[in-house]
Order: sequence, then structure tokens, then C-alpha cells
Amino acid sequence: MEMLLVLFFRTLLVYVVVFLTMRLMGKREIGKLSLFDLVISIMIAEIAVFVLEDLDKPLIQGILPMLTLVLVQVFIALVSLKSQKLRRLFEGQPSPLIEHGHLNREEMRKQRYNLDDLLLQLRENKVLNVADVEFAVLEPSGKLTVQQKTDKEEEPPCPPPSFRYEGLPLPLIMDGKVQDDSLKKLDQTRFWLKRELQSRGIKDFKEVFFCSLDHRGRWFIDKKR
Repeated sequence: MEMLLVLFFRTLLVYVVVFLTMRLMGKREIGKLSLFDLVISIMIAEIAVFVLEDLDKPLIQGILPMLTLVLVQVFIALVSLKSQKLRRLFEGQPSPLIEHGHLNREEMRKQRYNLDDLLLQLRENKVLNVADVEFAVLEPSGKLTVQQKTDKEEEPPCPPPSFRYEGLPLPLIMDGKVQDDSLKKLDQTRFWLKRELQSRGIKDFKEVFFCSLDHRGRWFIDKKR
């Protein structure tokens, strides 16, 4: 019974300490975490577990490291306010993934960010077609900021009469590889796709980084550069 009471009061005390440390770190960390903030938060959580698991250890051995981490975080945050280089070092900087309607393949490779990731986060921003995007920036927090095109120029519908499709835009080529599943949904073949690309000045699938087609017949083609 005595051990349960000790555990109960330890839990309450650790909760109060963790709550206060997170408050001291500032409201910004609650809304979004940079890599540095995430590391600090994980370490505080691990220390809290360590204090609760081993009742023989003095509480000070857990509370002191937590307070130390908070002081380090607050100090670096204050110094970073005056130094852009430090901010970029600890928090990172935005990465433009789409610029002027074109995919930034080099930046995507640098961030180890693939086309599936991009399409997913565009849908989370309620953007279903890459062709509608003027700029897309990957923030240090991992969130994607999207600016859509103001004047959307529509291409004429696809000529084949067999083109019947209702749904989300289909990726036909991703990183030079034809997506046969998407072609099946359109009831089309690679020969049809190659003919369409040739009519747009593209001779080979490998020249294309990303190609998609929506239900209205609008093409989006981004060549490898």
C-alpha cells in the first residue's frame, strides 16, 4: 500500500514538472515541433518514464535533467532570435518543392521526399491536381504550404472516344516509370500514352519525371531536368 501511495504522488509530481517544463518551452512548441524541439520533448518523456519506473531512484535525478533540457532549449531559442544561421541550424529552412508550376526534383531528392508524399500532402491541403499548384513549400515542421494558380489554363480534352473516367487525377508516369494500374482505369495502353506524349514533343517515358491526367482531360507533364 505504501508503495502505491509513493507511485501515486510521484506520478502527480512528475506530471506537474513535465507540464511546467512544456509551458516554459513556449506555446510555439505545442503547435509545431522542429527537429530540435522534438528531440527535447522525447528526452523529457523518457526521463519522466525513468523516474516512474524505478521508485528507488531519488526524484531529483529525474527532475534535474528535465530542467537542464528546458534551460538548454530556452537558451537556444533566445539566441536563435538574433541569429538566422542558428535558426537554420536548429530548425531548418523551408524547401520549395514546386516552383512556378514545376516540380523541384533536386530539392525533393535532398529532402528524401517522393512523389507519393507530395500527392498525399497536396490532398491534405484539398488540392487534387498538381496542375493547379503554382508553389508548394515544405516547412521545417513537415507541413506543406500550397499556393494554387490564380488563372488555370485548361488543355483540350483527350481525343480518344474511349476515354471515360470519373475520379481523382491519375498519375500516369512517376519518375520515368509508367503506372499501368492508372492506364487500366482509363482503359488505355502504353502505346496510347506514348502517342499522347509524342504529340506533346516527348519521345520517351524516361524523359518524364511526373505525368498525370484528370477526369476533364487536363494533362500535367513535368520533364526531368
